[in-house]
Amino acid sequence: MSSLRTLPASRLLALLVAVAAVAVSGVAVALAAGGGATPPAKPLAAAVHDALAAPAVDGVTARIDFTNHLIDAGSVQGSDPLLTGAKGRLWAAQDGHVRLELQSSGGDVQILSDGTHVSVYDAGTNTTYSATLPQDRGAHAEPADKAPAVDAIQKELTRLMEHLDISGATPSNVAGQPAYSVRVSPKRDGGLLDAAELAWDAAHGVPLRAAVYAVGNSAPVLELAATDISFGPIPASAFTVKPPGGTKQVKVDPPTDHAGAAGHAHGQRAAAPAKLPFTLAAPATLAGQARADVRHVDLEGEPAALVTYGHGLGGIAVLESVTGKDDQPLATQAQGRHHHDGPGLELPAVDVRGATGQQLDTALGSVLRFSRGGVTYVVAGSVKPDVLRAAARGL
Repeated sequence: MSSLRTLPASRLLALLVAVAAVAVSGVAVALAAGGGATPPAKPLAAAVHDALAAPAVDGVTARIDFTNHLIDAGSVQGSDPLLTGAKGRLWAAQDGHVRLELQSSGGDVQILSDGTHVSVYDAGTNTTYSATLPQDRGAHAEPADKAPAVDAIQKELTRLMEHLDISGATPSNVAGQPAYSVRVSPKRDGGLLDAAELAWDAAHGVPLRAAVYAVGNSAPVLELAATDISFGPIPASAFTVKPPGGTKQVKVDPPTDHAGAAGHAHGQRAAAPAKLPFTLAAPATLAGQARADVRHVDLEGEPAALVTYGHGLGGIAVLESVTGKDDQPLATQAQGRHHHDGPGLELPAVDVRGATGQQLDTALGSVLRFSRGGVTYVVAGSVKPDVLRAAARGL
């Protein structure tokens, strides 16, 4: 089984998009806006309360359009539905099972989740990627039998508004369904994230639209939009789709946080533990941002360090680890303008003080990876590409 450390950037991005799609889907789907009746105006807290108090639907079946403008079209080679967007279908059950099917000329993609695990089958490469989804540790501690009171919801909204700009509940109509929509934007330290929008069915409380906007873009960079929807029970067979025989299996293991938590417990915010098998690069400032934290982390059983700079979404993170035998020696790659990172994506080669790195730029941020002196660096942040390159060259 391959791992996150050796997963090509194009495939890693595809999996991240898939997980995000499952997360925003929940037990519903984002729907395309349309004309029709709108619900009565009401305060946001009341609209949220009514949505939480609405009877649960048995399931949702929909035809959808998935929009993805994260990556510049010139960087995408061929037709990859997760990278370029596609039409498809969605099934979502009340018990948390979700299936998203995207279709394109380059091959279909099937995304399946039971709320605990997610798998992504890419027919174009005959590969299945699987991962365990993060779980809310307190989700099962005290099940809620009824929706919070309006006053409690308003109190929480007031607390959130210290950090976020939150619009009111805007009456709208989404795919023929009377709905409320809300727009949320970070007040500070938002990086390249401009806003997120969510719309939900006024009668059922079902989320109907989810979209993410980047700074400088009036259109969403990520959006799920359905052209047709129906409510009702979904047979279990809808979620038992199996990939064909001979499919390559790739497991993406999320990083464990116990090592990082231990670092915090010992107050290690200025320097990583001394047991790193390499010399740590952690300057006091990087690309104009002050060092905020240094953590000792476990990376597939090997000691590594995570250094962060700045605060909020606009910060920069640097993951440092020993260059493994499976890591491709970037310095030996052809010194052309681009390095083709598997099917679907063309990544520019970047010079980092003599080392050749690969940089993946999206509308919401960038990731740059390079190896030098036996150490592999992964630099990431919701910052402009030139800022990330400056950060990498400051290590």
